[in-house]
Amino acid sequence: YMSNPANREKQQKEFQKKADLLRTKNFYKEAIPNYLNSILIDRNNSETYFWVGICYKNIGKTKKAIEYLEKSALLDMNKFETFFELGLCHLKDEMPCRAIKCFIQAIQLEPDNPEAIYHLGLAHEQCDEQDMALMIYQKLIENTPTYLNAYLRKAQLLIKMELYRPALSLYKKALKINPNHPESFSNIGLCLDKLGKPTEAKRYYRKFLTLQPDSNNATTVIRRMEKLRQINIKNKTLSLV
Repeated sequence: YMSNPANREKQQKEFQKKADLLRTKNFYKEAIPNYLNSILIDRNNSETYFWVGICYKNIGKTKKAIEYLEKSALLDMNKFETFFELGLCHLKDEMPCRAIKCFIQAIQLEPDNPEAIYHLGLAHEQCDEQDMALMIYQKLIENTPTYLNAYLRKAQLLIKMELYRPALSLYKKALKINPNHPESFSNIGLCLDKLGKPTEAKRYYRKFLTLQPDSNNATTVIRRMEKLRQINIKNKTLSLV
């Protein structure tokens, strides 16, 4: 490498520029060596480490991504994206407790960021801390009433806990945010079904099938509707006897 500091800086900028261009065109693998060459010249640029981490994340090398994102965080403790991306990588790597710490740091930098709060909830779910997750989703619903995923995740957790009535109420609120959300229709059907309201359940199941006739869940819903129809016929027959 050229010993002249001005030349070195120029060369570093060229590597950086080439790497950025490749990355923006989604050539992540090809961008990495250019970023690494840039790091060889300047080891104190947090931005470069950050983008190496993102490139590794995009080619599925999560552990490598974590290594570079952590180096970036050490050089700049005030960048929301670094801690948020680190959290995402730890979640992907099935290290939810580490993810929690990263999301908390991200939220300290951007207290109202719904994505960070939502993923903190997911990390608590992965840690089997359902109560914490429920509390976080509720806080998110109160802070950002239009953030659909908070309603969906909280309702999903309530279904797992067999709390169908509050789940039903959340899915109905979700439909006010997105009136054509297929999953909400099928899950409202499920909640009504579990609450012993088959006629209403079928109405929502039908709406789901209209929106997503070819989805993986469609077969299950069709089978369930057929079962409800048979139960209905059986009950009518019994009442005639």
